Amino acid sequence: MSVTWKKGSSLALAVGAVALVAAGGLWWFLFSPVVVGSSDQTHTLKIRRGMGFNAILRQMEQDSLVRGVSRIKFTAQLFGYKNQIKAGRYALPGGLSSYGLLRRLVRGEVVHEPVTIPEGKTARQIASLLQRRVEIDSARFLQLVNDSAFVRSLGVEAPSLEGFLFPNTYYFEWGMSEEQIIRTMVAEFWKRYDDTLRRRAEELGLSLLEVVTLASIIEGEAMVDSERTVISAVYHNRLRRGMRLQADPTIQYIIEDGPRRLLKRDLEIDSPYNTYRYSGLPPGPINNPGLASIRASLYPADVDYLYFVARGDGSHTFSRTWKEHLRAKAHFDRYRKKVEKMRRGGKPQDGEKTGSG
Repeated sequence: MSVTWKKGSSLALAVGAVALVAAGGLWWFLFSPVVVGSSDQTHTLKIRRGMGFNAILRQMEQDSLVRGVSRIKFTAQLFGYKNQIKAGRYALPGGLSSYGLLRRLVRGEVVHEPVTIPEGKTARQIASLLQRRVEIDSARFLQLVNDSAFVRSLGVEAPSLEGFLFPNTYYFEWGMSEEQIIRTMVAEFWKRYDDTLRRRAEELGLSLLEVVTLASIIEGEAMVDSERTVISAVYHNRLRRGMRLQADPTIQYIIEDGPRRLLKRDLEIDSPYNTYRYSGLPPGPINNPGLASIRASLYPADVDYLYFVARGDGSHTFSRTWKEHLRAKAHFDRYRKKVEKMRRGGKPQDGEKTGSG
């Protein structure tokens, strides 16, 4: 009887020992470090959309980010993680286990990149900025911006989404699709263009496209916030009188090497965006304006100015008559010549001023 007990005890001990070894091995496979380095070190891992599990492992190996790939494979197989990994840019601390690593990738704990889109940028400039910051396909981005079906699907009645990519600071994920990014920016536009602004546009008899187009021109002209409504008034006054807008930003939009100082030949370009040749508003926005310019387009100042010219310090001189405008323009031309002379190394003559005024 005692012999039988001893044999049973030995077997139980043996089974227990095997179980402990197996448990220890499993624990080692799951929870021992596979990401190189210590916890105060951070590694960047970029997983592109469509990458398979094996391709992700190869990239981690090539970047010398992990050791013990077999443990990662085992853990992924055990928990069914192979097809659940999400694309994006990850900041991974050293010392992560295979389980810890895969849990982050499956949960999509990606880095959100702050990207500031300034007011007045064109869709092309925004595409270039996003390509640098979150590595989008800029050609695909512009294709979508100009895809009429996609434009309509976002509720925008316009030839393109130029003007409706709302300027703001966004937190985009690396690896987001171009479509997702555009949807986010247009959704922000709709959030800002509220019922009050819609009603005001109806009062003025302006369509959404006209509001945003005018706002984009104001955005292109204004460097001083307080002047936005005054610039708006000039354009409203000119539109009412049937005068051409003669807005320089619309020319900058159609020249290939801008922005630069405009030449007389630029004003002769045959384009519906050339407001020196064609009356009324251009066919669509020339950039993506911010809320201040959108508001200014709907709430112009109560002034009767018809002209304005730069003063050289970012502000403008506004005039009611052509004669006043010519005097202001002559003053700015003299100022510009002085600045150019000093840039070339010359000095102003005695009695000359180098500032505006």
